[in-house]
Amino acid sequence: MITDTDVTVDSPLIFEHSRPGRRGVLPPRAPEVDLAALLGAENLRSEPPKLPEVDELTLVRHYTNLSRRQIGIDVAFYPLGSCTMKYNPKVHEAAVQLFADLHPYQDPSTAQGALQVMYELQRDLGEITGMDAVTLQPAAGAHGELTGIMIIRAYHASRGEGEQRRVVLVPDSAHGSNPATASMAGYQVKEIPSGPDGEVNLEALRAELGPHVAAIMLTNPNTLGLFEERILEIARLTHQAGALLYYDGANLNAIMGMARPGDMGFDVVHLNLHKTFTVPHGGGGPGSGPVGVKARLAPFLPVPVVVKQGETYALDYDRPQSIGQVRSFFGNFGALLRAYAYIKMLGAEGIKKSAALAVLNANYLKELLKAEGFRVPYDRICMHEFVAQPPEGIKTLDVAKGLLEMGYHPPTVYFPLIVKEALMVEPTETESKETLEQFARAMGEVIRKDKEWLEHAPYSTPVRRLDEVQANRKPKLRWGG
Repeated sequence: MITDTDVTVDSPLIFEHSRPGRRGVLPPRAPEVDLAALLGAENLRSEPPKLPEVDELTLVRHYTNLSRRQIGIDVAFYPLGSCTMKYNPKVHEAAVQLFADLHPYQDPSTAQGALQVMYELQRDLGEITGMDAVTLQPAAGAHGELTGIMIIRAYHASRGEGEQRRVVLVPDSAHGSNPATASMAGYQVKEIPSGPDGEVNLEALRAELGPHVAAIMLTNPNTLGLFEERILEIARLTHQAGALLYYDGANLNAIMGMARPGDMGFDVVHLNLHKTFTVPHGGGGPGSGPVGVKARLAPFLPVPVVVKQGETYALDYDRPQSIGQVRSFFGNFGALLRAYAYIKMLGAEGIKKSAALAVLNANYLKELLKAEGFRVPYDRICMHEFVAQPPEGIKTLDVAKGLLEMGYHPPTVYFPLIVKEALMVEPTETESKETLEQFARAMGEVIRKDKEWLEHAPYSTPVRRLDEVQANRKPKLRWGG
């Protein structure tokens, strides 16, 4: 666990600032209400909660100092592979403020502007992905995955094949949420190995396909940053077996405007608005994971769906085959607004250029890292990201810790699992050539450090190296003063 020597004390815990009687604000006097009669005496506190007692200035300084400890996209380069930590334009916040007074329980007749935004966003996401119908409800990518798999399950059940098709196939390079989602939905998961080129092994896929398979979950480009060039054949084999093809949209940033999953043969798509469409990513949310489907699956979408009836927008609950509502209200509306603004600002050509720049940046950075001494196990033209390895004898974890000392958030480490000592790097389209070159030089400097420096880095961060096993087994999740 963290020791005293591992943590700097420039911003102590807010409880340690607490002094009896100090206040930043005086709450209004409690109304003259018999709370015991209203709520039940057994539900009332016998003493006040033990909250910190601090003045406003102390509170502001505390949280400001905490914010300065963070590495985020607004502070530094953030090459977290498969997460697409791209810049979030601040003008989107102005768009969200336009709807600040909206309440989710308003009558639809008084929220026509909001419903129009949602309706048009459904349409735009359908156009970008090649899907016929879209739901905006899911609250995150994994939630979108679960929604998509539930739609697939409902589809097979409607055809009398629900009990027969109990297997979901997942490549060995897939995101961990894929098998977890399929398992949570009640399916058995079978892994499909990658071939030597990093793509799905077609022979292994053929051997697993059959009337017992409900779906295949794929990411394209895959987690190695490689485009599945045999995707049309994969789709043909899948549909020939009566299964459906599911698209994990985590890597759509590489192909948006260039190629559409629907045209590749995918039946269901989930998107990550907090990756591809510049909704702020991380910090616990809120995310957004819309799901698009082909026409034959549209009846199973969650209710409600935003529809247009003449010149009026409405929420359609009359969908007897729907899987039901998967989230309170109608989705994370603020996230939807930001994505809507991004799409409208860029337009079709801007979205296409964004993807092109993401691919260009990734290939340029890949070549820079090779020149600095890093290995690239699948050394071919990549898409938006690539997987690299440090030189023999250097651990990926040490490279990551060294980068923290250099002021950079490290790339994704040890994933995908099929590459030993993997560093999965995604520069995104929003970084400049100079930033990529500075990062590559920092990476090269890290691997040229002596072994002792590497093994003890970082040195200047608020928290140094943790006992990660104990931190997972016995996490400190609350203040223990």
